[in-house]
Amino acid sequence: MTKYIFVTGGVTSSLGKGIISASLAKLLQARGYRVTIQKFDPYINIDPGTLNPYEHGECYVTEDGAETDLDLGHYERFLNVATTQANNITTGRIYQNVINREREGAYLGKTVQVVPHITDEIKRNMRLLGESGDYDIVITELGGTVGDIESLPYIEAVRQFKWEVGSNNAIVIHLTLIPFLAAAGELKTKPTQHSVKMLLEYGIQPDILVCRTEHHISQDIRKKIALFCNVNLNAVIESVDAKTIYDVPLLMLKEQLDRTVLSKLKLPLKSDPDLENWKDFLGRLKNPTAEIKIGLVGKYVELPDAYKSITEAFIHAGAQNECKVRVESIHSEGVTEENVKSKLGHLDGVLVAPGFGNRGIEGKIIAIQFIRENNIPFLGICLGMQCAVIEYGRNVLGLKHAHSTEMDERTDDAVISMMEDQKKITLKGGTMRLGAYNCELKKGTKAYSIYGKTKISERHRHRYEFNNQYLAQYETAGMVMSGINPDNNLVELIELKNHPYFVASQFHPELKSTVANPHPLFVKFVAASLEYAKKKN
Repeated sequence: MTKYIFVTGGVTSSLGKGIISASLAKLLQARGYRVTIQKFDPYINIDPGTLNPYEHGECYVTEDGAETDLDLGHYERFLNVATTQANNITTGRIYQNVINREREGAYLGKTVQVVPHITDEIKRNMRLLGESGDYDIVITELGGTVGDIESLPYIEAVRQFKWEVGSNNAIVIHLTLIPFLAAAGELKTKPTQHSVKMLLEYGIQPDILVCRTEHHISQDIRKKIALFCNVNLNAVIESVDAKTIYDVPLLMLKEQLDRTVLSKLKLPLKSDPDLENWKDFLGRLKNPTAEIKIGLVGKYVELPDAYKSITEAFIHAGAQNECKVRVESIHSEGVTEENVKSKLGHLDGVLVAPGFGNRGIEGKIIAIQFIRENNIPFLGICLGMQCAVIEYGRNVLGLKHAHSTEMDERTDDAVISMMEDQKKITLKGGTMRLGAYNCELKKGTKAYSIYGKTKISERHRHRYEFNNQYLAQYETAGMVMSGINPDNNLVELIELKNHPYFVASQFHPELKSTVANPHPLFVKFVAASLEYAKKKN
């Protein structure tokens, strides 16, 4: 039987349930277990696809085209296993499923209620991955904090689920905070006690407590927490602040979290965790032989989580090159022709980030012109590629009105236009070109040398594309369309010949970068930036 682990949070949000879940999964995977993680989000949106990045951080896209919570990115980066639509469930989807069944007549004669109908639907989704037969252990992260009104149906569903399958087949890990009061000079356990008390009021006794803390927890504090929260002493796990999220699996290994979990689930330890590759990655990450500074030009730079996968991809690529990548965030709205040199001139490479809407577009275009003319290594992603096409059209081809119809519907030179199959779509949610699509690379191009093969598959999230009516003009002027979708001739990758590294993709390479497999576009971009830095100095 598949075993289930539920991860809840208390005291405050942003404690890192996703990182703890991913770290535990990594340890169990390293012991030889087949593990997956799913996230249950309590908001009523069907998915985060229509949410502003300022509201929710980046929207992570899976292979099968699901727009999901950014925690799924952590799951994939740690486990190196692709997630799917089934790995992220929202309250919106739960209610939508129940209401659809009510309209179909599935509940004829019954009053549809939160209990049992909503909780039954939650439990059905909790079981889906386990019933596939593909996994030994399913870890379910519950979004929000215990005590939130919107989280109550999930907590009740967990209580019922645990009762139904038995305590040996499902356990609850509660992530909580042990704050340090500087004035008193001591750690305080009372918030944790109250958080656990609230869980108990809902009928759930946590099996393990993971305590986030700035300072190490003494044995006396562990005993106090264990006593007043009614858990075993070895089930009080310290999670002290780490320098990098990639330290957390090793910290949890030291705390024997995986051993405690397996003991409670009555599962054998199997072999010791095989974490040699992980330790090798950490060694290269922490002991770089060089350092470079790369600019991230975007419109949501005030919130780091808006570009989470990009910054993590730089960490993976930096470690691969034994190089420290310092990412300097640059708001595209603030880039002008007058200040572009002062903002970008000192950088070793520049990435122009994805986004939507007109705000900050001209700043991105000005930045790309400066990068291209000064031979600074460049990587453009999605809208970043489209801006590179617009800039080249205006300043090289002489198409003064070159633009995207997303920004200017009446432009005379729509070098970027809406995809044909998108023009009749009126609903906004989940209707973009989403998920993995094939791409064929032209031999002899930089893209081919980067990937080392002609056929690749990458993830997408867009409505607009390069207008192939201008294809011949661009190629004649020196822009190479190095990657093409074989089914609809969509331009996926562009590059410039006489430039150290000028590559841009319509797809999102950052979504497939993991610790075990850093994305080649990022790896080679960092390598090119490192080479540029050496020549510059």
